[in-house]
Amino acid sequence: MEIGIFLGVALHALGGLVAASCFVPQQGTPRWSFQSFFLLMVFVSWFVMPIVVAFFTVPDLMQVIQETPVAARWKITLLGALYGFGGMSFAVAIQYIGYSLTYAVAIGISAVVGTLLPQLLAGTLSQDYAKPGGMVILAGFVISVVGVAVLGKAGFLKEKELGEKGHPDEGHTIRTFDMKKGLSLAMFSGVLSGIFGLSLAQGASMDALAAEHGAGNFQGNAKFIFAMGGAFITNVIWWTVVHLRRKTFGEYVRKPEGGNLGFYWVMGILAGVLWYLQFLFYGLAHVRMSDYGFISWGIHMAMLIFFSFGIGLILKEWAGCSKKTVLRLGVGLALLILSFAMISYGSWQGSQVSANDATRSSNH
Repeated sequence: MEIGIFLGVALHALGGLVAASCFVPQQGTPRWSFQSFFLLMVFVSWFVMPIVVAFFTVPDLMQVIQETPVAARWKITLLGALYGFGGMSFAVAIQYIGYSLTYAVAIGISAVVGTLLPQLLAGTLSQDYAKPGGMVILAGFVISVVGVAVLGKAGFLKEKELGEKGHPDEGHTIRTFDMKKGLSLAMFSGVLSGIFGLSLAQGASMDALAAEHGAGNFQGNAKFIFAMGGAFITNVIWWTVVHLRRKTFGEYVRKPEGGNLGFYWVMGILAGVLWYLQFLFYGLAHVRMSDYGFISWGIHMAMLIFFSFGIGLILKEWAGCSKKTVLRLGVGLALLILSFAMISYGSWQGSQVSANDATRSSNH
């Protein structure tokens, strides 16, 4: 049990790392329009990968799907479609305010909404945190929210300090720094992305069926077909219209100026694989969190923010900022690390109590 809890946290960290990295390949496609890159990315991430991975990891996949109540399938898909709007807004927000600030605002909101909303709707909020170790986990979650707020403040200071100097990442990571547009899109994205946590929660019955058919730790992969399929439908409609209006579909077959078309395709496919892998690792981590799966979305999002700021530093998004702003950045990251440790410890406490109770029951 102990190994399972810590492995779950480690897998959430791995999921956060690949999620924070998924937009980096876009740097290698400067001659493609945004819609060309993003549509290829979501085609791979939300259509191809969920079907392929579920086919190889969930025994009797079609039977599992057929046995899942139709109402549950519809709920997963429709909530996933809402998440699709969030993913779309998130990607565009990066173009205006960069990686670090977009991740801090959007994913911070998503962490809170995606964690608390399913608990509120299920009526299990107080019950979940009343479990052994639950208060430590709650404290860790609150600290993670504070850490995200501190990082968000660092992002605002960055915007203020670099507003007049010009951003070193402008024209590379971002096209034109626009705080108003970027922040609005990031907030909108955060609320709708948090809905994805609710979409996954609606797939509990499908998870149980997949487990009965022998999917084991991969039991969550079946529902991804519907959750991500909904998101894909939203995006394929929107970006197809954009392509038709701007007449950019030809970019998929036309050699980019000064670039290699095959390489552009590889970058788009790589981005899609990375985006999907975050959810694969999320599913593998979630089943290892024992009775504390309710915190999975929150810790996954916090990990994502942590690594996104690291990538922002590597991409030199914070070059030219004052020591005060960089210090605030460091404090925010340190708070997230502390929150990870507390959530891990609280989960471990709970697993110890559960193990002891099980031992006493078997002895009687």
